[in-house]
Amino acid sequence: MSSEQILSNARVVTAEREFLGTLLLRDGLIAAVDEGASRLPQVQDLGGDYLLPGLVELHTDNLEKHMSPRPGVDWPSASAVLTHDAQIVAAGITTVFDALSIGDINPRGRRMQQLPAMIEAIAASEAAGQTRAEHRLHLRCELCHPDALTIYRDLVEHPLVALVSVMDHSPGQRQFAKVEKYREYYMGKYHLSPAEMEDFLQEQIANSRQYSDRQRRAIVEDCHSRGISVASHDDATLAHVQESAGFGMAIAEFPTTLEAARASHELGLKVLMGAPNVVRGGSHSGNIAAAELARHGVLDILSSDYYPASLLHAAWLLAGQDNDYDLPAAIATVSRAPARAAGMDDRGEIRVGLRADLVQARAHGEQPVIQQVWRQARRVF
Repeated sequence: MSSEQILSNARVVTAEREFLGTLLLRDGLIAAVDEGASRLPQVQDLGGDYLLPGLVELHTDNLEKHMSPRPGVDWPSASAVLTHDAQIVAAGITTVFDALSIGDINPRGRRMQQLPAMIEAIAASEAAGQTRAEHRLHLRCELCHPDALTIYRDLVEHPLVALVSVMDHSPGQRQFAKVEKYREYYMGKYHLSPAEMEDFLQEQIANSRQYSDRQRRAIVEDCHSRGISVASHDDATLAHVQESAGFGMAIAEFPTTLEAARASHELGLKVLMGAPNVVRGGSHSGNIAAAELARHGVLDILSSDYYPASLLHAAWLLAGQDNDYDLPAAIATVSRAPARAAGMDDRGEIRVGLRADLVQARAHGEQPVIQQVWRQARRVF
């Protein structure tokens, strides 16, 4: 039996424009998009609020915070996934790529031990229909870890794996071109003494020289053979970008300089930056600000990274800044662009025939407040 509902009196934001309009939803899809408000008695009146496409999040490690809510505390994985999922959907995210770190460089970390439980819990919750957002897996491969390639090969055939990124967080290059920033960041993050920090630093440099290039090539080639989108990470120079483009990567995650972002954009890689960078007004690592890339027209995708609620907020702010991004273009950075970069052409915008993944939001100054969220026409928030 066909299932229909009508959402009307909404400020509809498509990929090209915004207008007062009405949507007809049928069997989980958008069946019609019309201008003007409907007078039919069965409509759901959205009261002039914005109606946006469901957000698509490509890179978030939010789940890890729920797996380990405090140092030394391991939370039950099924509960952690559902709590994470609730936070994700409340942020308007209807498709989320949960980023799982392969090759934890933290000498005291538990990421690697938690990895099997995280994957099992995500898959079980998805299979049981318990999650409200649709979850996919993003494998973040830390190339300077000796076992990154082996672990990648163990996990890549999981049916939920849909995105892979390759990264090298060793000091003296990319995100941490300034070694003093590396020391400051990791001493604070991992609570290392000065002597422990120096040993850690030298180990990462040595591992990078021994493993990174070989493992990057092997992982990227395997992804291409499987049709999985690949992202570079923290490209800083033209040489980095040319290498990434030569590997056929689809996404440039968090380029650290304008030079790298501009070159990525010109060579066809979609430039992804952190939404918290926009909300906070800059990078916590001292690298290029996302707003600066927007001013130069080379920002394609936003990711909430570590703070889900930043995603829609950042897009809203982007549309009000000194750049060429109007609201449709800004919303595309958190919906259409990430969906296409990940190879998904069935979602990410309000258009007839696509999935009815939708967000109702009300503007309070520069802060959008989410009222309702639908995934495939079913209300999930």
